Amino acid sequence: MAAGAASALFILDIKGRVLVWRDYRGDVSSLQAERFFTNYIQTQGDSDTQDPVVYDNGVTYMFIQHNNVYLMTATRQNCNAASLLLFLHRLVDVFKHYFEELEEESLRDNFVVVYELLDEMMDFGYPQFTEANILSEFIKTDAYRMEVSQKPPMAVTNAVSWRSEGINYKKNEVFLDVVENVNILVNSNGQIIRSEVVGALKMRTYLSGMPECKLGLNDRVLLEAQGRTTKGKAIDLDDIKFHQCVRLARFENDRTISFVPPDGAFDLMTYRLSTQVKPLIWVEAHVERHSKSRVEITVKARSQFKERSTATDVEIELPVPGDAINPDIRTSMGSAVYAPESDALSWKIKSFPGGKEYMLRAEFSLPSITDEEAVPERKAPIRVKFEIPYFTVSGIQVRYLKVLEKSGYQALPWVRYITMAGEYELRLV
Repeated sequence: MAAGAASALFILDIKGRVLVWRDYRGDVSSLQAERFFTNYIQTQGDSDTQDPVVYDNGVTYMFIQHNNVYLMTATRQNCNAASLLLFLHRLVDVFKHYFEELEEESLRDNFVVVYELLDEMMDFGYPQFTEANILSEFIKTDAYRMEVSQKPPMAVTNAVSWRSEGINYKKNEVFLDVVENVNILVNSNGQIIRSEVVGALKMRTYLSGMPECKLGLNDRVLLEAQGRTTKGKAIDLDDIKFHQCVRLARFENDRTISFVPPDGAFDLMTYRLSTQVKPLIWVEAHVERHSKSRVEITVKARSQFKERSTATDVEIELPVPGDAINPDIRTSMGSAVYAPESDALSWKIKSFPGGKEYMLRAEFSLPSITDEEAVPERKAPIRVKFEIPYFTVSGIQVRYLKVLEKSGYQALPWVRYITMAGEYELRLV
């Protein structure tokens, strides 16, 4: 079943007036769209609560806002809304690539280029090329316009629209970073309410020609399909999303990740793990009021990962009363400073090995006298930031990364692993 096509694409100003209009199928007029949209903005008001997909009088409108302009498609067919909204976001990326920033003024200054881009990026209402670096090879703004007659780059006539031909490097290298962000929320009773790991395989490729890359992970489904034993080494990944260069049919067939990579940096794959994760750095805080005008905070920070790993650039942000002054702070490791502008104490530890526990004691004066029956103010959580190199929570491993190219050159693959704190909050104070 073919996905439906867009009838027209509109770029409108903040009041809903059409600035740029490209008609692809001739069944939605600019007057009709402008009348609908100006009316819609007036009735909806706040842009944060507007629905991005609206049906009106036989036409479905899909739009996004960027700075002081709206980008909108209109269609009379049953379209894939997510696909067209993604196309609008890609359109924003391309305009930003050409004009530095997308706003009404930059559009008015570049009408010719805008229409050229709209002609190449969508054909008869179907999205075509959305890679800015490929488009800029044959649609050149006046500043870069060459006198020679332009041939479309091979990538446009090629099945591989994200990579140009003729790329050449003296040294062929691939860098793969496996980055995992740990999101944890602990409530005041010490129970873990939310726990997830969001991972990404970030690549930077500096490869000549049209290389074919193959990547193998310790993915349970793949290893079992190959008849290998999976003694605790294999992992289950959820919500896997791939870059468009990955051959999905091949992955679904035999779980092999094979692709022709774009040149430079891109995210090859993202994934999620929803299994319960033990907090890698556990923080306990005890607040003791010695009198109405003096408070003491005792903090223990404990690393709950193996001793062979070390967390770096650890920063623990502890909330303190808003009127606290004259801090006296002592730490068993690292340094701590009072940041009155954010009502917090920032404790920084450069290197935090696994299986270690460090202490912080801080004493503050409280000059303002509060009513004992006053409602206690809502306390901010303890926030933790850290990085643990050469370590992943999920246990994901890159088993191999092969690069094959018809000229037969040897490429150097570099793989590294890193775990970072994402939204890491403990409501323990």
